[in-house]
Parts: sequence; C-alpha cells; structure tokens
Amino acid sequence: MKYNVEYTDTFGGEANYSWVKRATIEVPEFTTQSLVMRRAKAAMGLTGVRGRVEDYSEHWKFKPYNSCTVMFVTIEY
Repeated sequence: MKYNVEYTDTFGGEANYSWVKRATIEVPEFTTQSLVMRRAKAAMGLTGVRGRVEDYSEHWKFKPYNSCTVMFVTIEY
C-alpha cells in the first residue's frame, strides 16, 4: 500500500501551506495505523516527536505538541 504524506505549517490552527514537505511511503498491505504513522513521521523527520493523531477514515492528521505544524497521511489510489 502506498500513502501520501504532507507536512506543513498552520495558521490559526488550520493548515496554511506557506511551506510544505511531501513524501510517498510504502507499507505492507493490512498493516496497522501505528506502523503507517511511524513510517510517515520518519519520512518527515519527526521520529520521536509526540503529538495527537486524528482519524478521518479517508486520512489521518498528526498534530505535534507545542508546534504550529500538521501532517496529513492519505491512501494513494
């Protein structure tokens, strides 16, 4: 399975996209959400960064604590 990852800044709590870092990751089919998020965080240089994950069924949103940034992970169709 392939996932698209976008990491960007926020303004007023919403994604701002004044800068954005993108990557595509690949994981085995039927893998867990935690493995997908670990690989996505590693691709963005966020290994070890704590935050909150929100599940929107079509994509996941990771909001690091004490940072005005957000990361989106979506399935590539």
